[in-house]
Amino acid sequence: MMKSRIPEILNIEKPIVQGPMSWLTNGEFVAAVSEAGGLGILGPNAGQTEATSSPIETAERMRTEIKKVKALTNKPFATTLIVSFDMTFTGPIIDVVIEEKVPVVLINGVLDEDLFKKLKDHHIKIIFRPMTPTMADAQAAEKMGSDIYVATGFDEGGTVPDRVIGTFSIVPMIADAVQIPVMAAGGIGDVRGVRAAFALGAEGVFVGSVLIPTKENPAAENVKQYIVDSSAEDLLLFRTTPSYYRSLPGKLAYELKSMHDDMRTSDEIAKHMQGGRNMKIGMLDGDTETGFVSVGTGITPIKSIRTVKEVIDDLMQDFYKEKRN
Repeated sequence: MMKSRIPEILNIEKPIVQGPMSWLTNGEFVAAVSEAGGLGILGPNAGQTEATSSPIETAERMRTEIKKVKALTNKPFATTLIVSFDMTFTGPIIDVVIEEKVPVVLINGVLDEDLFKKLKDHHIKIIFRPMTPTMADAQAAEKMGSDIYVATGFDEGGTVPDRVIGTFSIVPMIADAVQIPVMAAGGIGDVRGVRAAFALGAEGVFVGSVLIPTKENPAAENVKQYIVDSSAEDLLLFRTTPSYYRSLPGKLAYELKSMHDDMRTSDEIAKHMQGGRNMKIGMLDGDTETGFVSVGTGITPIKSIRTVKEVIDDLMQDFYKEKRN
């Protein structure tokens, strides 16, 4: 029996939140997640095919995607705020979020008391997800007014935490440290992962990789099939800035792994990796040799390209049972 405060807090049906996944979201995909009962989140490059260096244009692009979601669903969704000590890009997006009355934000990054207060003053729910979760950080987020905290383990795709603590070790540690609901992130590929997360104290799951090989996701079709045809044994792990990354095999991924094995510095590897640019080339454009395909260790159970609803129905099957009883 899965019990969770998260559906009531976020006004959603099921305690599942879709990760922002950089380039791999758009209005249509996010709306599909929300329509299926979860919380869809517009990533930092939602709906885009090219980056922009303009903070204002970045914010207006986000406004366009927000309006697309609203046109497709009346259910709650969220927008990502990547918070750093330099608020150049974050500030204009916050203004758009408030103007468009987005009900929930995902804060990726540092804790900022002024930002939390501004969002709470506008009755916006906050999901806080740092790159590396710690007990002290979780307690600080709770004190500042975070509604939900995401405990991310080393199993995740994208930029992994800089402490090598697996998802099913970090979840109970964080859940015991705070009173607010904790979501588990990293390595969850089927309902068994959901059950394990709940058994360890999580009240929901925060998933990304499992939702990439779906019909609605904007990832390239060959990338979706590549994920379906692969397992965690295929993944290459390499050190970079700020910590580690992993990728399915490809020319660039092998080069990065070789640099890691040759003890090249993290900065050297990061320079060759070219982060977001080559993730976009690999996963959105489908050039898995020039770019890279970053996914988490939970890909092994993924056996087909499904709809978003089919994935969420599968992951949340026990929650349905609780609701029916």
